[in-house]
Amino acid sequence: MNKHHESTGSTGPADVQHVTLRGPADLADALPYLLGFHPTDSVVMVGLHGGRGRFGGRLRHAIPPSDADWAGSAQELADCLISGSGRRGARPDAIVLFLCQDPAPGETPCDVMERLRPFTQLLRTACGALDVPVLEALCVSGGKYWSYCCPDIRCCPPEGTPLALPGTTVMAAAAAYAGIQVRGSLRELEQRLTPWTGTHASAQLRALDEVGAAMVVRILDTDGRGQVARETLDLAGGLLQRVGAVTAPPVAGAADFCDDGLISHDEAAAVILGLQDRETRDRVARWMEGPDAPAALRLWRALARRCVGPYVEHAAAPLALAAWVSWSTGDESGARVALSLALRADPDYTFAQLLHQACNEGVDPEKLRRCLREEEEEARKAAAKSGAQLPQPTVPRQASRAGAGAPAVPSAGARSRRISSRTRPVTPSNPGAARVRRRERLPRGQEDRDGTTGG
Repeated sequence: MNKHHESTGSTGPADVQHVTLRGPADLADALPYLLGFHPTDSVVMVGLHGGRGRFGGRLRHAIPPSDADWAGSAQELADCLISGSGRRGARPDAIVLFLCQDPAPGETPCDVMERLRPFTQLLRTACGALDVPVLEALCVSGGKYWSYCCPDIRCCPPEGTPLALPGTTVMAAAAAYAGIQVRGSLRELEQRLTPWTGTHASAQLRALDEVGAAMVVRILDTDGRGQVARETLDLAGGLLQRVGAVTAPPVAGAADFCDDGLISHDEAAAVILGLQDRETRDRVARWMEGPDAPAALRLWRALARRCVGPYVEHAAAPLALAAWVSWSTGDESGARVALSLALRADPDYTFAQLLHQACNEGVDPEKLRRCLREEEEEARKAAAKSGAQLPQPTVPRQASRAGAGAPAVPSAGARSRRISSRTRPVTPSNPGAARVRRRERLPRGQEDRDGTTGG
């Protein structure tokens, strides 16, 4: 089981304190507004506080595919929500459970409900063992919901109850008035950050191999590492301006297709590999507010989609950066989705771990933004005092589309010619040498202070 749950404190965009939910139908309708998206293949736990059942902490996690893991998962999830809520303020007085899963081929929604019934009972038992009762437990599948707690077939019939049409309920009206948005399903949000497959993935994989073969020797050299960092900042800054100069279509899929077309395979490979350096990643993390933020989010999403094949672990850097920009600009649900994928790609990625912890503890992102601003100012003062030139995170606007005068990354061949002639070329008999894997990024003794190379 992945130990990184998506949990939140008692405040956030899902807090709608003036709407009274009177039964299972209202609870089922409120679920996507509590999270900011429609959960798929998820168990969701919501804490309730006080006699009126005010919503508190929320936790979402993927339903374990094997029922052999259900008992351990139930205990861990119950402890995570209840103990975590206690550390942030007060333990919940009760809990509401949601189990959301679409039917598999040949399965009906009712089959899903019955299949998940034992997991639901384990969750209720685990919460009860911590002295927190489960007041309601719902299964949502195939456009219907079932209550595991209500025995009244008049309101909760065995065949299930259809969900209300989107936008037709009191909760939907209250959410619209409060400016709360439901950004599609969890599956749709994850798709925007998922690596490519197919022909395009093969071309990107070749670029990553070729650029990595040329870059790895330079990264392992002290002077070369600094040059790679400067080149990465310059190239990423150029891509930021290029993406920002193009208005993305309003539809998510079309917007992503547009952004993908603005970045060449070699450019993507160079920035993805360059972001594995912690200091470089921290520099670009400063593009988190103002006019840079929307373009930065689009850029990090596009780069995450380019981390194909064996380079999926490298996606932790752009995914964590996408999460940081989302969180910094008020999209906490988008941040949690990106963080979940970042920690799935690399569970030990420290930057993602710290952001995940900060989100869960309700830290104000302005505190982190202020630290980044101060670091940037100190770096500029130090550079000015020493007479050195600080690498610029952005470059002047040029062309708005790749291939139309936009800054281009040198080809793999050109990069190779700049490397010492002692470098052994990568041959088909040694394909593994072309890949810059996470634990090969820095020589021993040059790791970050926390013991990682990318976190």
